[in-house]
Amino acid sequence: ITLLTTCFLSFFLVSSKEVEDFVKLRVTNKNLFSGRRNTSLWAWRAILKHMGLQHMMTHRQASKKWENLKKRYKGLKNPPDGVKVFPEAWPYFRLMDDAMQGRLEGSAPILKAHPSDNSDYLPSKPKKRKVSMVMNSNADLLVGVPEIEVSLNGDEELEEEEEAAAAQRGGNQEIDRMMLEVDQERDMMDSERQVMERQKQVMERERLVLQRERAVLDREIAALDRDRASLERERAMIEREKAVLERERAMVAKDRDAVSRERLTLDRDKTTLETPSVPKERTEGETEDGGQASDSDIMDRRERFLNLFEKLIENF
Repeated sequence: ITLLTTCFLSFFLVSSKEVEDFVKLRVTNKNLFSGRRNTSLWAWRAILKHMGLQHMMTHRQASKKWENLKKRYKGLKNPPDGVKVFPEAWPYFRLMDDAMQGRLEGSAPILKAHPSDNSDYLPSKPKKRKVSMVMNSNADLLVGVPEIEVSLNGDEELEEEEEAAAAQRGGNQEIDRMMLEVDQERDMMDSERQVMERQKQVMERERLVLQRERAVLDREIAALDRDRASLERERAMIEREKAVLERERAMVAKDRDAVSRERLTLDRDKTTLETPSVPKERTEGETEDGGQASDSDIMDRRERFLNLFEKLIENF
């Protein structure tokens, strides 16, 4: 047992400075321990690698060391009733008190935890069955030697196997849950895609209907434009015909005035012809030549009147 204890002392014994760095790194990087799967493993490995202890301790041993330090601190900080303790006798009490009170936050570098090659670290599961024991004596409180943990049975290996199996079961359940969520999201996306396809088809049909209605409307607008142009042409033609009628009406009015004047002239001539003449015996010789001239003028006037009348009829 003495030889075995010596071997374990040379393997696990760390200095007070390393314990202090260990506690400060754990407190400063507490955000890395989010409780998600494997975050604790990656966080402890980052701390061990930063301290150069990745080939001396596993992440489980580092976690257990931290739990033992907290347990020892709580036992000294809040001892059972009737038990007298000496916190000052433990060299790490003040360090753990500062850590638990949050006074060590930011006292160490902030690390980044990420998956890495397992070959860089000490295997979590031992290849051989370990025989170890726990040595806790009152001398630790007096001498100030760091706590040494040695297991004399295979409980640690069994515990690690159980933890690994539980982690595997939890991982499988997590994977199943994630796969179920992925399937549900895929089904939801498929449903949304189908709805979008149907909406797209409806919109396409509506677009075709609108295009047809627009084509009909364009044809109707073109027909209206043609009708408007035809009406404009007809209106222009009517205006021209109206102007022609106005000119013809003016000409008819002038012809009517001329006919009226001719009629008045004929009426005067007729009146003159019907006037009683002087005694034949006295005026026969004197008026023979004048009578012949008057009859000739009357005939000419009548002929002109007839011509004007015919012209008037033709104009109408």
